[in-house]
Amino acid sequence: MENFTPFTSLAGGALIGLSAGLYIVLNGRIAGISGVIGGLINGTAKQKAERLAFIAGLVIGPVILALVSGYRPPITVDANLPVLVLAGLLVGYGTSLGSGCTSGHGICGLARFSPRSLAATLAFMGTGLLTTFVMRHLIGF
Repeated sequence: MENFTPFTSLAGGALIGLSAGLYIVLNGRIAGISGVIGGLINGTAKQKAERLAFIAGLVIGPVILALVSGYRPPITVDANLPVLVLAGLLVGYGTSLGSGCTSGHGICGLARFSPRSLAATLAFMGTGLLTTFVMRHLIGF
């Protein structure tokens, strides 16, 4: 029951929804991380600055929380470097192939009742479940 945190999870989900809603209202764009990062390559100086600020907020937010609350969750990585690199490359390829990531499709797209985002989210979740099952139970990774 240590990982059962309904109130903090609800608060976190509400904050993610609020921030995604504000991002689209204030900027007219979806708060998908792959699109934000991809836009760092192609874009005007203003767009690049906005995207860097967005990414900085993702990094600085948890640091501020840790300083204010004193809570520092343990971080464990159960994979070696080659597996992490391969996983990162596959995720990057998948977000390019799927025209977005879980935050863009799963949070913002579903909130807009996008059928394409529903299909993408079902594909993400199904592939994740299948991959976890195969890696943990069939291969024993």
